[in-house]
Amino acid sequence: MTDAPQAARPAQTFDEVEDALLSRWPETKLEPSLDRIEAFTELLGDPQRSFRSIHLTGTNGKTSTSRMIETLLRALDLRTGRFTSPHLERMSERISIDGEPMDDEAFVRAFNDVAPYTHLVDADQEHPLSFFETIVGMAYAAFADAPVDAAVVEVGMGGSWDATNVIDADVAVVLPIAVDHAKYLGEDAPTIALEKAGIIKAGSVAVLAEQTPEVATVLLARAVEVGATVVREGVEFGVAARTPAVGGQMISLQGLRGRYDDVFLPLYGAHQAQNAAVALAAVESFGTGALDEDLVRAAFAEVTSPGRLEIIRRSPTIVLDAAHNPHGAEAVAAALEDSFAFSPLVGVMGVMEDKDHEGVLNVLEPHLAYLVCTQNSSPRSMSASALGRAAVEIFGEDRVSVVPDLSDAIERAATLAEAGEAIEVSIGAGAVLVTGSVVTVGEARAMLKGRR
Repeated sequence: MTDAPQAARPAQTFDEVEDALLSRWPETKLEPSLDRIEAFTELLGDPQRSFRSIHLTGTNGKTSTSRMIETLLRALDLRTGRFTSPHLERMSERISIDGEPMDDEAFVRAFNDVAPYTHLVDADQEHPLSFFETIVGMAYAAFADAPVDAAVVEVGMGGSWDATNVIDADVAVVLPIAVDHAKYLGEDAPTIALEKAGIIKAGSVAVLAEQTPEVATVLLARAVEVGATVVREGVEFGVAARTPAVGGQMISLQGLRGRYDDVFLPLYGAHQAQNAAVALAAVESFGTGALDEDLVRAAFAEVTSPGRLEIIRRSPTIVLDAAHNPHGAEAVAAALEDSFAFSPLVGVMGVMEDKDHEGVLNVLEPHLAYLVCTQNSSPRSMSASALGRAAVEIFGEDRVSVVPDLSDAIERAATLAEAGEAIEVSIGAGAVLVTGSVVTVGEARAMLKGRR
């Protein structure tokens, strides 16, 4: 153990905070332990114990469901904090208070509040605090400082040893579990479920989305082990009915304490209706009792989920979706069939090297007339040419092109979508789907927002 270094001067700008955080261990470098985050939060006065919380894990749907839960809690006049990851465009999106991401000034202040303690942990631990551990500490301290009545917290990866898991949440939400991050979490869904089940704590309510029987067995065993109450989609709650509608869908939800009909959800796809049912059950389990039907309708009508089947531009229509694994791609494919009649639909895809890109390509192939392979700015991005080679094996040479620059790739796809006959499709409601990675979608979103 060495003497703690002198604390650096406080950060002055958002860019300085971003640089300081990014200089730490990246999110992709993991050392499975809660030792550092526990030491950090202890130095901060264990801020995570000063508010009640709802903790979410699962393979896909965490951010959308978190946003729905937060909207419902705010409709109940509760002050909320929300922690989600990764961010689409700006790092400060990860920490929201009262439904709004921190502005630059608040983000700098949150960093400076915890920065002196990061050096103490670095000096005392075998490994320094990571980027993710540091931003979790920032979020919990900011929530305590606000103070919030309830925090909605999404795990970064896994569950048991995820840095967010220093909270003992009142409600643990487990969204559908499939294989992702296999290198860190395991090669099959039941193994991954064992890790994710770690957010279910003694005395909590476990809200379980529909799972495969093997995964459900693992989750139920954990709930029995710690004495948690369990509520399950398809048993105690669920989607009673849904109909695609202009701008989203009309849904009926069977909650734990009542049924809510004629609910407009301005998001697309059956998976988002299921996320809404889970969000409703989570809020009911939080101790709010039966919810007023009009309150539920008003809250869901306000829900947004950027980068999740988000229409960002018209003429031609450009849809963004951050699907980055086969499970997510299947949800997108089903929603495209369910809610849209695009012809042709041209894909723009940029993926991370460690993801199952072949699985995603196979799922989307029947739904895309053509695919433009590209890459994002992350050093973890698979090269456009490597993705193109994989895509040709699945789509055929005549349906794939490689355009490494993301902006150029989107322009190429938009041109193809507008001139459907160029790819032997009659001119119709052509559209572009940008997908493959949260980073790709975030960068596309930043580019396209300025052009609308």
